[in-house]
Amino acid sequence: MSGPAPRTAAQRKADTLFLLAAPALDGWVASADVVAGEVRAHLVPLSLAWVDATLVIAVDPDSRTARNLQAHRRVRLGVGPTRDVVMIDAVLDGDVPVAEAAVPLADAYAAQADWDPRTAPGYAYFVLRPERIQAWRESNELSGRTIMQDGRWVV
Repeated sequence: MSGPAPRTAAQRKADTLFLLAAPALDGWVASADVVAGEVRAHLVPLSLAWVDATLVIAVDPDSRTARNLQAHRRVRLGVGPTRDVVMIDAVLDGDVPVAEAAVPLADAYAAQADWDPRTAPGYAYFVLRPERIQAWRESNELSGRTIMQDGRWVV
């Protein structure tokens, strides 16, 4: 049984941008910390929003994800199913309590994420700037799966 033909790099980029703009976008967010010399990975499912070429998440600022982001400023996100995955390595561009966030950011997040953290006190927005994006479906797309490197589209 053979799968679909591999997509071009341009099609992968277009598909990725379409996915990132989808309503009610959810993904897996992985962060890490070092405790007593041991790396501890942390993985959680979160709602995402694609706002001005950045990813935005809303979390409790005291959560492990927030603490890891503030300490190490790096995160990895997985979006989509196993056979059409987008992996994103990102850095923290900034964070702001929901109550202090600019209205355009809060509105954009609420519109795409399908929930509004302004109605749940205690959250903060974390703005993540993609540095590397990889997109592939099957093994025939592993070669050339990197469509963004060092924060620049390679397509």
